[in-house]
Amino acid sequence: MAVTVTEAEARKVAFGAFVGTALEWYDFFLFGTAASLVFNRLYFASDDVVVATAGAFASFAVGFLARPLGAVLFGHLGDRIGRRKCLIITVALIGFVTGAIGLLPTYFSIGVAAPVLLTLLRLLQGVAVGGEWGGAVTLAVEHAPKEHRGRYAAMPQIGSPIGTLLSSGAFLLVSLLPPESFDAWGWRLPFLAAFPLLYIALWIRRRVEESPLFEQLLKEDELASSPVPEVFRRAFPQLLVGAGTAFLGIGGFYLITTFVISYGTANLGMPRSLLLTATLVAAAVEIAVLIVGGRMAERYGPGRITLIGGIVSALVAFPTFWMIDTTNPALVIIGVTLAVACLSIPYAVSGALLTDLFPARLRYSGVALSANVAGIVSGFVPLLATALLTVSDGQSWSAALLLVVIALITAGSGALAPRIALGHDEVVSR
Repeated sequence: MAVTVTEAEARKVAFGAFVGTALEWYDFFLFGTAASLVFNRLYFASDDVVVATAGAFASFAVGFLARPLGAVLFGHLGDRIGRRKCLIITVALIGFVTGAIGLLPTYFSIGVAAPVLLTLLRLLQGVAVGGEWGGAVTLAVEHAPKEHRGRYAAMPQIGSPIGTLLSSGAFLLVSLLPPESFDAWGWRLPFLAAFPLLYIALWIRRRVEESPLFEQLLKEDELASSPVPEVFRRAFPQLLVGAGTAFLGIGGFYLITTFVISYGTANLGMPRSLLLTATLVAAAVEIAVLIVGGRMAERYGPGRITLIGGIVSALVAFPTFWMIDTTNPALVIIGVTLAVACLSIPYAVSGALLTDLFPARLRYSGVALSANVAGIVSGFVPLLATALLTVSDGQSWSAALLLVVIALITAGSGALAPRIALGHDEVVSR
């Protein structure tokens, strides 16, 4: 199947996917940061810091458990009624839910209802995110000329570090407040900011055009009647390999950000402002890596770039945690930035690789399911890393080893992906 688009159309859609994804991930990353700094104290109150942190991370993981539900729901709808409509729904849902978290009373006000409601809101947030990324990448790629697919597929990926910059920056600003003010109302401000950001995201999303490949499928009556079951019947190996390629970019990232923030503050006694600054610097560097990585995918192929990125990430895992353990501010920032830069190499090409794995009629479902199978496992990475600290007597080697395992899974999957790709449609520029 071939369709024709202009470069101007491709850029417009890619920018729309980028902006919407940035705002979605701003909302989603807020929860991870708050789980490390706020929720463990205000919603999961306990005299044992490990128990409280584990409770907060468990609620964090619930969002990842819900993501496959979003992938199934929005994947089906995206392959049946269109990519654009689904992306408007997902951005509206996550924006509303995130703002509601900013209004939620704490455990000390309403008791056990507070963590229950927080977990429920996280569940809804996860459903929305489960349908967001797969649709954004699919829409961007299906407007992109084949020779420029890598750069346009990387645009939604760039939304991730932008979301990190916005969320970490917001928390860094409110963390400058006195502790009493931060706990009382300051932490809520970044969540409440989701309401005006939601308006911006909806304005942009409503102006994005539908995928020309989807419209061609609709015109030729070739839409899949049951896309999700068909993915499991006809593209199950592609689903598993796709999940493996996405694992490092999701699970590795949360290990180096969410877990390290908790580990650094609770175990090493570092100020939260230092760890948030490290996350900000890493996110800024990640943007450059994603831009370069997308271009490299056009030259060398996304599978090869994924393999290289996985191997490099495994090699830097232990040095990263050695630097963090020094608690030296410069070394902590370098360590976090180095790890995020390396794991961003396969993340840069994840969109191009996953969309190549699936044919257009199953693409939204296949891409969303692959990313969210990885996501459901990734949601437990901070919790697992925290549990492993008890086995290693609080030493970071267990977390470093976990990062090595994740990186090698992604490297192996990247090597396999080009051999089983089913996406052979072509978009031509005019």
